[in-house]
Amino acid sequence: MTPAPDPSATGNNVTATPPAPGFRQACAYWLRLGLISFGGPAGQISIMHQDLVERRRWISEHRFLHALNYTMLLPGPEAQQLATYIGWLMHGTAGGLVAGVLFVLPSLLIMMALAWLYVSYSELPAVAGMFYGVKPAVIAIVLAAAHRIGTRSLATPFARLIALLAFMALLLGHAPFPLIIAAAAAAGFIVVRFRPAWLAVTARHESARHAYGPALIDDDSPIPPHAQFSWRRIAAFAVTGLALWCTASGLLLLHFGWHGTFPQMGWFFTKAALLTFGGAYAVLPYVYQGAVQQFQWLSATQMIDGLALGEATPGPLIMIVAFVGFIGGWNAAPFAPGLPVFPAIAGACTATFFTFLPSFIFIFVGAPTVEATRHELRISAPLAAITAAVVGVVLNLAVFFAGHVLWPRGFTGPVDLPALVLGLLATVALFRFRVGIIPLIAAAAVAGLVLNLAGLAP
Repeated sequence: MTPAPDPSATGNNVTATPPAPGFRQACAYWLRLGLISFGGPAGQISIMHQDLVERRRWISEHRFLHALNYTMLLPGPEAQQLATYIGWLMHGTAGGLVAGVLFVLPSLLIMMALAWLYVSYSELPAVAGMFYGVKPAVIAIVLAAAHRIGTRSLATPFARLIALLAFMALLLGHAPFPLIIAAAAAAGFIVVRFRPAWLAVTARHESARHAYGPALIDDDSPIPPHAQFSWRRIAAFAVTGLALWCTASGLLLLHFGWHGTFPQMGWFFTKAALLTFGGAYAVLPYVYQGAVQQFQWLSATQMIDGLALGEATPGPLIMIVAFVGFIGGWNAAPFAPGLPVFPAIAGACTATFFTFLPSFIFIFVGAPTVEATRHELRISAPLAAITAAVVGVVLNLAVFFAGHVLWPRGFTGPVDLPALVLGLLATVALFRFRVGIIPLIAAAAVAGLVLNLAGLAP
């Protein structure tokens, strides 16, 4: 197949459909994406939109956003699922597997290396000071993520109301995430039937098509043969995924027993992958409750430090599960006494496998139905309502982390003034000056180091 056009050659004057990329060229792109996709799910989705919709024109904005809304509906990391979906749409099952794996693999290797450095040297005052400065910056990063998602999804009063109710349900009612997502979807179904004017459907994708030019997978492109709905194909993917899960779980149970650290990790991260909706930011409170409070694989401070490392590395933010698994395996060390790095690596790989396996199954099983219904408002409206609810979920997460960082002794104790100042400065840097994630984290780490050396960090 002919190679895709040079991204620099695509622009507003391009009217021809770009040539289809070959499989190797697509693999190279997914690997590159896995290495440069900083900024959490919102940043990664933004990168994919800029690359795939605006520059390369491999997929139209309408098809891109429809796939995105579906991944928002699913439990698990939406950015990785979106990459898997587009890879599958372009090159079938092999394309989806490669896109999803390469989106994760670089970040897994980097996270394990950083986690090893963390457990080996975190007691050093310099390292502790750097993490002290990074934690308030994480709060600003989460706030910025809520803002970025909100600017695209809260275009109507109905969407803004959904986001507000989701935020309040979490903050005051401690409602479970699946209930919030189900309620948002139900609201979308009801509104599209009785008050469709509240949805204010726009022709944004039409203007985008005019601006970017025709796409390889355009609004009206026929569904490729591998993406056609088939009960036989769906059953095959479902059975294969279940067989992989049963095999991995069975091997862990046989070797370590039900109460072993690794079988518990496998079951816990399976539940995290299946029961938590809204992407990485929404799953973090659930992981915190289980990993810190229930199983005590790591401390609350280590959990926030892991989030900081996740923000500073490429790939899905949910790769914090690899950090959790690494620390849990390091502390448990059920085998290889004296060499905790080996059970730590096993813990990171266990957490990653059981977290991401359901994501592949959801895409391969559900994507054909989503493609067949992309023009139906009764399907797209609930998906859009779920996206609005995610904004409230992410905003609640910012409040969650702020409580732990700015009031380290609880709300009855004094506020950590240096951390508050650092958090405000980081917020201004992100919102006012559009500072990148990596420069912000680096500057925050330096500031924390200086405060620690000056004796101002508690």
